[in-house]
Amino acid sequence: MTRVVTILAVSGSLRTNSSNTALLRACVLLAPPDVRLDLYEGTGALPHFNADLDTDSPPAAVAAWRARVAAADALIIASPEYARGVPGTLKNALDWLAGSSDIVEKPVVLLSGSARSTHAQESLAIILKTISARLIAEHPYLAHVLGKSLQAEDIVGEPALVAVLRTLLADVVRSTAARS
Repeated sequence: MTRVVTILAVSGSLRTNSSNTALLRACVLLAPPDVRLDLYEGTGALPHFNADLDTDSPPAAVAAWRARVAAADALIIASPEYARGVPGTLKNALDWLAGSSDIVEKPVVLLSGSARSTHAQESLAIILKTISARLIAEHPYLAHVLGKSLQAEDIVGEPALVAVLRTLLADVVRSTAARS
């Protein structure tokens, strides 16, 4: 029996028509049968990080976020760049993981829809290393969708984008096998 790999996909954008979220939804469509890819859509519902609330009984949304991260074998994070940095809601979500062991040594891969988001990607890499996640690639996977306004169904019809996403998924699965 083949082991099912669980991947949690997290978008740094709250926009309804986010290209980063569309890339993650395309990953869901392209995932092989032995991969369960879940899109986490709760970053906007997390309270602002406050160390006073980071107790054995954190807010319910935080406990649920940490549980989703803990249950996943790996994470894919796709994020835009806002003002040369990481979007605040994504940074906030990662801050809530800093005090827990849920992401320690967890394989994480970064996905970018734009070659122009270098500052955010570099910052994400630093944040993730600081909270002890294990980046499985030195650079983010780049799937050029900037300015294309594509939905997930459109993305899976683009051979160049599909190639990037399938490589990313294969690398994530391989990294979880190496961890087991």
